Amino acid sequence: MTVVWQPAEDAADRTQLGRFLQRWAPEDVDPTSHEDAWRWSVDHLDDFWTAVWTHFGIRSTTPPGPALADASMPGAVWFPGARINYAAHLLAANGRDPDEVTIIARSQSRARRTLTLADLRSQVARARTGLAELGVTKGSRVVAFMPNIPETLVAMLATASLGAIWASVAPEFGVRSVVDRLRQVEPSVLLAVDGYRYGTTAIDRRDEVAAIRRALPSLDAVVGIAYLDEDATLPDATTWQHLLDNDATAEDLDHEPVAFDHPLWILFSSGTTGLPKPIVHGHGGILVEHLKMLGLHTDLGPDDRFFWFSTTGWMMWNYLVSAGLVGATTVMFDGNPGHPDLMALWRLAAEERLTYMGLSAPFIMACRKQDLHPATSLDLHRLRGIGSTGAPLPAAGFEWLLDAVSPTAQIGSISGGTDVCTAFVGPSPLAPVVLGEIPARALGARVEAWDEDGTPVVGRQGELMITAPMPSMPVCFWGDEDGSRYREAYFSDHPGAWRHGDWITITERGSCIITGRSDATLNRGGVRLGTSEFYAVVDAQPEVADSLVVHVTDPDDPDDTMGQLLLFVTPTPDATIDDDVLARIRAALRAELSPRHVPDRIVVMPAIPRTLSGKRLEVPVKRILTGTPIDRAASRGALANPSSLQPFADWARDHLDGPVNGG
Repeated sequence: MTVVWQPAEDAADRTQLGRFLQRWAPEDVDPTSHEDAWRWSVDHLDDFWTAVWTHFGIRSTTPPGPALADASMPGAVWFPGARINYAAHLLAANGRDPDEVTIIARSQSRARRTLTLADLRSQVARARTGLAELGVTKGSRVVAFMPNIPETLVAMLATASLGAIWASVAPEFGVRSVVDRLRQVEPSVLLAVDGYRYGTTAIDRRDEVAAIRRALPSLDAVVGIAYLDEDATLPDATTWQHLLDNDATAEDLDHEPVAFDHPLWILFSSGTTGLPKPIVHGHGGILVEHLKMLGLHTDLGPDDRFFWFSTTGWMMWNYLVSAGLVGATTVMFDGNPGHPDLMALWRLAAEERLTYMGLSAPFIMACRKQDLHPATSLDLHRLRGIGSTGAPLPAAGFEWLLDAVSPTAQIGSISGGTDVCTAFVGPSPLAPVVLGEIPARALGARVEAWDEDGTPVVGRQGELMITAPMPSMPVCFWGDEDGSRYREAYFSDHPGAWRHGDWITITERGSCIITGRSDATLNRGGVRLGTSEFYAVVDAQPEVADSLVVHVTDPDDPDDTMGQLLLFVTPTPDATIDDDVLARIRAALRAELSPRHVPDRIVVMPAIPRTLSGKRLEVPVKRILTGTPIDRAASRGALANPSSLQPFADWARDHLDGPVNGG
């Protein structure tokens, strides 16, 4: 065990979490112990969430009632009397000077932009009036085909202030992928950009917008934002300037009070194996959950500049823009994070004086593979925290961050998901960071590891289960009238307990290790192998740009427990995966993991299929390898590289008819 970061000695007084515990927790809870805090928070959910509500000064037009009126799962009832609005809280001062910058936007499509809190309030007031003039009312759906830019945030807040419901997709999504998502929610207004620039490449999306409009018969209006070309227009669309062309002022800005569980936004699952699930989140659940995570776990406040690389098609965008709830400045970026090179985001961190920077684990590992050392040429001393998500961050990623970026910044590896729009496990200012581990379970999240018999285990791998309700669990799936689709997604295996679909190990110290998706498990001879540790070894090879591993068994032979362990690799540019490299990969897996991790075959592929948010498609590939047609195994529109699937089907047709015969 290697401890790479320790809480400050005076963390109980210096951090928001320490002060929160001193004020609200019982006397027997040590305000320097995250484990004490976590245990109190999950054993006394009503007391904990009432304390969060009060500590952050959440405002309701009516008495909110008990925090947890009904603890059923699914169907928990939170703050049944509350009448609140997420936008009202995000646009409040929250420790900010209204005339100081609260939004910084960097883009490869246009010049840097900033908004003060006063600017943001003014624009939201005018956008709210403009949307109302287009017929948007409480419960209407407003959707966006827009990038991570201030206009998107303004439109989302204006929608929320009306009690209408927001949903967004990123403009790099294909038409089919967009329509599969947005048609389910029957929107009345679509906001869309004309195009965008990705690095130096200009990408015009006006034809795609036209196709999306034709496929959404519920639309009453379209609002066009000239982003790629400031002179561009969308036919028969209201311009953004016209939407805001009214006399509304920040003083006029009103917010519709809504119930705690009134829909705020709809997020969509990846949709790799069917229609994406439209996951509805409520105003109240997101409000209290993001206050808890950003305020208590990440310790953000008005002195912070918070950045997380994300597109608007990923829940991390929603998490990023919630930074205003705790008064932090939100830093946006739209473009290619690898242009002109992988130092681009590190330069942004230095130039914008970031205090907290969030990235994906694959991006961090790519920087490590290129042997970058940002701290040698950039001033990154203000960074006190570096977040990581999207995949488990291996120990080598921790080591690179410590060596090349900052030896003092807290590494905040997190894991959660679109389903709850937050993290189940992550950093805490009261928990040490151990190399390769996620420091703690999130407050208010009763996370357990269950063995095959449904028994909680400590110190060994199990299914990640949530055994008590969380406020940001979905209100519902849109259109799922009887709740059957919702129950099937999370509660079908263990009624009353949420099965998330990850393997997790919870140590005796309370830290956590995520080892991959449980539905992508490599189960050879009864020994379960997580995929994340596999990738940590393979992707570290200098010739390997990307990889994917699956375990294929004969579905007609229940005794076939060994099957074939298949490793697919994509070479780095100008590299060759020859016999020497293959031998080195096998030797590394044998030495660093075990003989059972040595693949039966290693196959070179031109690309590894990934979702639009960067996740590897182990399960769809496994289905393709076992005979499922591509279009039934995966929705191409959900992939960043749809053409990457065909080589797997071709290879399976030619190579998987006979017995295992080695590499």
